[in-house]
Amino acid sequence: MSKETKKSPLANLLGTWKGDKGIDLAPKPVEDENNPYYEVLTFELVDMEIENAQEQELTAVRYRQTVREIENDEVSHSETGFWIWDNNEDTIMCAFSIPRGASLLAGGAIKRNSSENMVLNVSSSLDDPNWGIVQSPFMESKAKILSFKRELNVSANELRYSQETSVDIYGKIFNHKDNNTLKRVK
Repeated sequence: MSKETKKSPLANLLGTWKGDKGIDLAPKPVEDENNPYYEVLTFELVDMEIENAQEQELTAVRYRQTVREIENDEVSHSETGFWIWDNNEDTIMCAFSIPRGASLLAGGAIKRNSSENMVLNVSSSLDDPNWGIVQSPFMESKAKILSFKRELNVSANELRYSQETSVDIYGKIFNHKDNNTLKRVK
C-alpha cells in the first residue's frame, strides 16, 4: 500500500465483500418486482500515483460487482468501475459502466465518523455539467437513466449501501432502488 493510499479514505474499501440480504426494486412492464439478491464486491488498489496538470492528487480503487438473484442464481447486474478520491478537494467520485450501454461519473462528499467508519455519497444526472451519464441510443429510447445516487456506509468489516436510479422506462418514471449489507471476507 503506498503512502498516498494510507491516508486515503478509500483504503477502508480494499478487499472482497459478500452480502446476501440485497433487495432490488426493479421496473417491469405490468407489475414491478422486488427481487432478493446476493453479491460479491471486490476492491483493489490502482497502484500508481495519479496526477492531473501537476495539481490534482488522486487515489483510486478499482471495483467489480456481481449480483445474482437468490431465486434462480442468475446474474442480474454486473458493474465495473473506480472510486476516486481527490486529496486536494476532499471530493469523492465514482466512475462506472454496466454492460447495457451506460456509464456514469458521480461525485460527492465523504463524511468521516472515525478512522474506520465513513459514509460516501455521490450523485449524477443528465442535466449536471460535472457529474453526468452517458448511454447508448437504445438506453436513451427504451430505458433512459435520468439520475443516480449512491450511499456507502463503511466500517471495519461491514459495508452497507443504498442506491437509487431514476429511469424513464415502460412509459413511466421509475425509481429503481437497491440496497444490501456486505461483510468483508478477505
